[in-house]
Amino acid sequence: MNIPIIPRSPHRKNEKIENYTVIRNIATLCELLPLPESIKDEANETIEKEGSFPLRVGRSFLNQIEPDNPDDPLLLQILPRLSENRQVEGFNRDPVGDLEHSVSNGVIHKYRNRVLLTVTGACAIHCRYCFRRNFPYSSENPQRDNWDGALSYIEQHREVEEVILSGGDPLMLELDKLKALVQKVEEIGHIKRLRIHTRIPVVAPEMVNKDVVTWLGGISLPVIMVIHCNHSNELSTEVVTTLSHLTRAGVRLFNQSVLLKGINDNPHTLAELSKKLFYAGVQPYYLNLLDRAHGTAHFEVSDELAREISATLHTLLPGYLIPKVVRDKGKSTGKVVFGIECL
Repeated sequence: MNIPIIPRSPHRKNEKIENYTVIRNIATLCELLPLPESIKDEANETIEKEGSFPLRVGRSFLNQIEPDNPDDPLLLQILPRLSENRQVEGFNRDPVGDLEHSVSNGVIHKYRNRVLLTVTGACAIHCRYCFRRNFPYSSENPQRDNWDGALSYIEQHREVEEVILSGGDPLMLELDKLKALVQKVEEIGHIKRLRIHTRIPVVAPEMVNKDVVTWLGGISLPVIMVIHCNHSNELSTEVVTTLSHLTRAGVRLFNQSVLLKGINDNPHTLAELSKKLFYAGVQPYYLNLLDRAHGTAHFEVSDELAREISATLHTLLPGYLIPKVVRDKGKSTGKVVFGIECL
């Protein structure tokens, strides 16, 4: 097989990697970018030792990674490393208490007035810091009974005002299935808002096509979409165009990031992200401290550095561009603003 190599030119970062939709093979990834043999060997060894979370990255995201740069902040988000296989005290397979608050197949009721549905385990990209990388999607699947259990639970709990579609990535679900689910949610009188947590507009903007945008614009409930972008380099021209289509359709856009060692643990990097999000029509929302999932310890930023970063952000940005720094302790009180955990 002839694997295309990105030309070595001053503008190579913006050149397109053709003929690939999704990359699942480490060798292919390393040849396309290209990357050293040592990185290929380490990534393969990582997957062999714990193969339940393989490499997965789409062409659009890959196009934003700088070739010949093992420290590229986008590459580090998707590249398997041996440190994932270490057992680290305090890190486990359910760091935010999803299973503790599971009330039906794929229904998580952690906060009083909103429920979350894990509508699919599929993602367009496998982020190595994912807090649900060990989630039992096969058993926690609300589609198993055609959503009946999930919808029945929501109907019975009139305190629930908001339904959150998550996963995996809900936009990975077939559009007809997603439409059918949302239509049933719309019919529940006490539901006031629909929230969708998705990374697809950022990592696979081509999937947010005209049919998806038209459907979102036609939903009777207010639609809040929380995208997930960690670094300004993820905001390509295609991504910004996709976000503008969503905004024009009436979707309210927010962003949540994760504070990640070696990727965005710098106030100037985060300030640049907030500015670019704003110009793309997205409100900075949350900067999450790392959820302590097994395999993610090498991404953790110390509390001391997190405080320094937060303090500096307040000198670099106006208040409306500063995301809340939060930590999810797995309790029923919601995310806790960092620094006031006692409240």
